Amino acid sequence: MPTTPRARARAQTMTDIVRIGREHLATDGAAALSLRAVARDLGVVSSAVYRYVSSRDELLTLLVIDGYNALGDAVDAALADAPDDPIEQMRVLARTVRRWATAEPARYGLLFGTPVPGYDAPADQTMAPGTRVIIALQSLFARAHQSGLLHAPATDPRISAPLATSFAEIRNEAHFDIPDWLITRGVTFWASLFGAVTADVFDMYGTETFADRDELFELQLDALLDMLGYRP
Repeated sequence: MPTTPRARARAQTMTDIVRIGREHLATDGAAALSLRAVARDLGVVSSAVYRYVSSRDELLTLLVIDGYNALGDAVDAALADAPDDPIEQMRVLARTVRRWATAEPARYGLLFGTPVPGYDAPADQTMAPGTRVIIALQSLFARAHQSGLLHAPATDPRISAPLATSFAEIRNEAHFDIPDWLITRGVTFWASLFGAVTADVFDMYGTETFADRDELFELQLDALLDMLGYRP
């Protein structure tokens, strides 16, 4: 926590810059973000804002980190109030992602939508916040597997040596003891969940195709859990 008046003032200014950046993201889109516009809304000359944020790309990085952490915080809070059942918690996590994305389509689009031309998010700053939800999912996969709630396939999938090495690295980094078949299905669960949310948030289904998208999403969750190996 900032301990001096100067440090507190700087922290507040950075908070205001990110807040204003979020507002411009929602109204103008990521590609049109402008530090000059942020400085104007902040009430300072454009040169002053560069003492805090050096470029549009740095502002985008701040917004990416802010978005990932907002989504991660929402998921953590929902899981803290969920029943102590990994299957139900997967449902809670998925519903929370969809609810957050629906409420924050611009921020969700920055994180999971079309890349911003000319911008590459720095992995050293965005990797940790960006993997919070998938790590939470991996933890739930591991708990469900350890509890005997997931059924293994009749035959293990054929996995090449290079991909098996990748899976082993995932296990070592995440400290989750889950078999290769579950990593494969877990990645499919993750990709399909965000694909379903993206299709819903960006209206890829069309406005009148499905009478009840909430019900559709619950059916999709049932299908994903079935794919994962859960048998009620």
